[in-house]
Amino acid sequence: QVQLVESGGGLVQAGGSLRLSCAASESISSFNVMSWYRQAPGKQRELVAAIGSGASTKYSDSVKGRFSISTDNANNAVFLQMNSLKPEDTAVYYCHVLRLLRTYWGQGTQVTVSS
Repeated sequence: QVQLVESGGGLVQAGGSLRLSCAASESISSFNVMSWYRQAPGKQRELVAAIGSGASTKYSDSVKGRFSISTDNANNAVFLQMNSLKPEDTAVYYCHVLRLLRTYWGQGTQVTVSS
């Protein structure tokens, strides 16, 4: 059972930056895809960014050019650097891992962007 623990959320003003971290209990080199999702109140959970085992990345159109996903294999972590934050980025952000046919979720971290 893979354990994922997110950190780095908080309250920030519009235009500011935050860096989310997700620490995995196992080597991330065994994961097929690591992703960040978010869920705003009353909305469905949506994919924000993903990085594959070959380091290919994918971003939602709403964050492209502002957010960046990266990994630290030595420390079994994945990061989401969020710049130029907007109030509409306010949500609970979740770390997600796909390994073979199994998926794992973290508990989420709240990001609130004030206008």
